[in-house]
Amino acid sequence: MNATETPHRTGDRRLRGHDRPAVQRRPLLPLLVLLLGALYCLTPVAWVVVAASKTPRELFSTFSFAPGGGMVRNLADLSGYGGGRFWKWGLNSLLYAGVGATLSTLVSAMAGYALAKFRFCGREALFSVILAGVLVPGIVLAVPQYLLLARVGLAGTYWSVLLPVIINPFGIFLCRVFAAAAVPQSTLEAARLDGASELRIFGRIVLPMMVQGLVTVFLLQFVGIWNNFLLPFIMLSDQDKYPITLGLYTFLGQGAGDTDLYSLVITGSAVSIIPLIALLLVLQRFWRADLLAGGLKG
Repeated sequence: MNATETPHRTGDRRLRGHDRPAVQRRPLLPLLVLLLGALYCLTPVAWVVVAASKTPRELFSTFSFAPGGGMVRNLADLSGYGGGRFWKWGLNSLLYAGVGATLSTLVSAMAGYALAKFRFCGREALFSVILAGVLVPGIVLAVPQYLLLARVGLAGTYWSVLLPVIINPFGIFLCRVFAAAAVPQSTLEAARLDGASELRIFGRIVLPMMVQGLVTVFLLQFVGIWNNFLLPFIMLSDQDKYPITLGLYTFLGQGAGDTDLYSLVITGSAVSIIPLIALLLVLQRFWRADLLAGGLKG
């Protein structure tokens, strides 16, 4: 018996020894591509942070990635310029991005849930129109939106920036996908049999089930509104209502005659990144929870 088992064991050992290098072999090309992509994306951010630490003289006379000693001075000058106008722009950006992303996410959730779970005449045609809206560039809609809002007397107000961003075709598309996958039809039918209204079902059952997807929609919309330049540029004329993007643009325009303002523009750009990083760090736990739940289900 031992004689017959030995060849099998030897063959198994050889097989395992032959397979071991294949298991330990790592694909270097995808890793290299990811590293190059990360380097490509993070290099401008690193340059902005380093340049924000330089004085105006150091900005034009030292190596690009050599840190300077003017960070505190730049922050003080940025805070004091125009009576603290930069921070006013920051609050405006928080208003536009926070309120706009919240309302857009809520509307997208309602529309996506209705398109996924309700059957009505013209549903597919309506969804096709929404998908077509994803393909329309924002620059095409900016001028017609301005003319419509000017007609009703809202151009130049906070609402002129908030109202156009509430309807987000891509957010509606994502919410339809999330609702179809995360909300079981049997749960909705059981709630209706118990006498729950549609509004109560949506608020108490649907929204909690879609929370991971809604976080994604909120973050995408928040970043899009925070970085938006064209819409405020067309809608607003009062500098007190400017967001950070448009405010930094005015700094840059004034910097043509005053090179000291370049440091303020770069420092303001570095500061404007902080809320986005903080938001990503706060909301990433929802994605981790979603991945863990998917792993447990698998």
